[in-house]
Amino acid sequence: MSGCGCAEVVTPGLLDLFDARARMIAAARPIRGSERVSLAEAARRVLAEDAVAGLDMPGVDNSAMDGYALRLAELSHEGLPVALRVPAGAGVLRLPERGCARIFTGAPVPQGADAVVPQERVHLDAEGRVHVEGELAAGANIRRRGEETRGGDLLLPAGTHLDAAAIALLASHGLGEVSVVRRLRVAVISTGDELIEPGSDRVPGQVYDSNRAMLHALLAQAGGEVLDLGVIADTPLDLHRAFAEARAEADLVVCTGGVSVGEEDHVRPVIERLGGIAFHGVAMKPGKPFALGYLGDSPIDGTPLIALPGNPVASLVGWQLLALPFVQICQGREAPPLQRFPVAAGFSRRGPVGRRELLRVVLDWTSGEPVARLAGGQGSHMLSAASQAHGYLMIDANNNVEEGHAYGYCPAVQFLD
Repeated sequence: MSGCGCAEVVTPGLLDLFDARARMIAAARPIRGSERVSLAEAARRVLAEDAVAGLDMPGVDNSAMDGYALRLAELSHEGLPVALRVPAGAGVLRLPERGCARIFTGAPVPQGADAVVPQERVHLDAEGRVHVEGELAAGANIRRRGEETRGGDLLLPAGTHLDAAAIALLASHGLGEVSVVRRLRVAVISTGDELIEPGSDRVPGQVYDSNRAMLHALLAQAGGEVLDLGVIADTPLDLHRAFAEARAEADLVVCTGGVSVGEEDHVRPVIERLGGIAFHGVAMKPGKPFALGYLGDSPIDGTPLIALPGNPVASLVGWQLLALPFVQICQGREAPPLQRFPVAAGFSRRGPVGRRELLRVVLDWTSGEPVARLAGGQGSHMLSAASQAHGYLMIDANNNVEEGHAYGYCPAVQFLD
């Protein structure tokens, strides 16, 4: 994690959200290692090496539509007899002189033909001869061999995140498997004596652990492999043991809870004993007690650690805005810029003091233009609003929200990695 200011422990004040994001991006390093997988297993994976075209695409001149292939020079008022029928998948034929070919989309254009006329621009006389309506240019409606790619061309560069279109492109060139970056192995730890597993019996004072379930889902979306270390008691000894295990087994450690500065928040002191802190505290609401550190002798050789807040919405926001770009780079991808565009607020609200606030909102399109409305309660523990929100309205520090004024809107869909 060199070059990110990791030697500096940021204690005075809070780090600006965008400075923190920049530090996360600068600190991330791609992991090493790859594996070959079938295309059926390649969705959401990252190419480990360039994918190169093995053939021309299209492989032959072919028709862009259903119609008739012909020689323009032979068009006359007498019309042309239909001499061939060429379906998709046929071999390359030769067009007889003074004749045309009935042809279908994707079928090879017969040798000698220099245009394809769409069937809707053709009428057949009583003898079945073809007459063309209107003008037709040379090469019309013919897809030329290699016009998309030539054998040896770069199809997709290393680092490409494989979605459905990318996989279809690889399949169209006959590639049955590809080399992809191995999955990032992430150790997930929840801290807190009050936490219990969902599905277990609960007594007053206990809280179901939603953060670990959420991180499982987020890491699945991001293509990571989860090493679940469970709920760890909030004691220095238990945390020390868990972090030591995580350091030995994982490429990245993600923990939630215990990262504030209270008497019972032991995460930071344990991290500092086992490694160090790059920064702690971000001027964002929710998500202030976010930290980046490492476990080991140095930021370069150690295992990176991301400490998320215990409140679930704060943890989610910290993941989306700060942790996700770090994970993307670790997996050999680029971290895309944060998408924001102006949207009018449909409410007024006292602004945040000293921190940027990310309000969970839904977009109302009733008037034809989007208007942001609060999705529900904005407490950092209130998952109901977060689960319904379309995105975040980002409010700068010390600025009130005024109804009808535009503010930066961050769509949540950009975080569905």
